Amino acid sequence: LVGHVTKDGGIAGPRVLEHMVDTVLAFEGERSHQYRILRANKNRFGGTDEIGVFAMAEEGLCEVGNPSALFLTDRAEQVTGATVFPALEGTRPVLVEIQALTVRLSSGATPRRAVVGWDSGRLAMILAVLEARCGLSFSTAEVYLNIAGGYRISDPAADMAVAAALVSALAEKPLPSDAVLFGEVALSGEIRPVAHAALRLKEAEKLGFAKALVPPSVADAKGISTKNFRTLANLVDHILGRD
Repeated sequence: LVGHVTKDGGIAGPRVLEHMVDTVLAFEGERSHQYRILRANKNRFGGTDEIGVFAMAEEGLCEVGNPSALFLTDRAEQVTGATVFPALEGTRPVLVEIQALTVRLSSGATPRRAVVGWDSGRLAMILAVLEARCGLSFSTAEVYLNIAGGYRISDPAADMAVAAALVSALAEKPLPSDAVLFGEVALSGEIRPVAHAALRLKEAEKLGFAKALVPPSVADAKGISTKNFRTLANLVDHILGRD
């Protein structure tokens, strides 16, 4: 059977071929990275929300047993604009590092907004909430956001980690390197609960993280302490040392 795909990776033309088969698998990943993520776009015998992570070695593609270790960078010292987010792919938590950089511009220049690995529209929303609800100004600063390791995130629970990375970069105040963050941010500035918080905390504890900055409904887990935030303004005050 022969078919072809579009530039976006979808099966082109009539979908007869896709209907005939039981499973459609696709490899994702940046060309500059050796790691590839295997996803099932269609699966008659299971879910499509699970992933497999592989690395290209001399003997071919090899499975990666602990994907979280790939997407985290070793930080000997604290740096500004970096947070760790426990993403959830199906039932498998994967810890990824979110990196933000802000650059102040002279008046009159048009600031850029560049995103790699996340939705640019969601970044615009987080910046708007930070300005309207938290009193921070990004209007004269260029903003760059990157998900380390070529990973792509669609999980709305990343909102809080992204916002914390932006505030840390803007204020040049580093966050604790042993902390993870997750929570969805509403337009009102409220931090909303997310699914499978216990799974995310368990994976973070397994990799040596001791703290978690989370929505108000999340309780302490074994081996990791949580600090709850009801609004994004509370989180900003905590990062800036005003609480």
